[in-house]
Amino acid sequence: MAKFRIERLNEEIRKELSSLVTTLKDPRIPPLLTITAVKTTNDLSHAKVYVSAMNADMKEVVTGLRAASGFLRRELASRLTVRKVPELHFENDTSYEHGLKIYAMLDDIKRQQREREETSQEDEN
Repeated sequence: MAKFRIERLNEEIRKELSSLVTTLKDPRIPPLLTITAVKTTNDLSHAKVYVSAMNADMKEVVTGLRAASGFLRRELASRLTVRKVPELHFENDTSYEHGLKIYAMLDDIKRQQREREETSQEDEN
């Protein structure tokens, strides 16, 4: 299957799932859940769905979504125009936390550089 078609399908699945998860009544799934990305295999049999939620226990969120995956897949089948709806595999998207760690490390490096510059200026005087 063409790469651009899979990317388009990934985006369509992401949009549909974003609207579908708001209808779920599971208390483990927060109302402000974000579907950050969908990556479908070339044969369309499986799709990794990356999710993120602020101030939520992501293990519980993923567990709740996995419990609802059959319902979500069935609803996707009625909304998408594909022969085969992929099996959904939900995973915590850690890219935001990873980005925060990188930002903190860069901040630390800048602070250390300023301290070295200040120390070298004091030594010169």
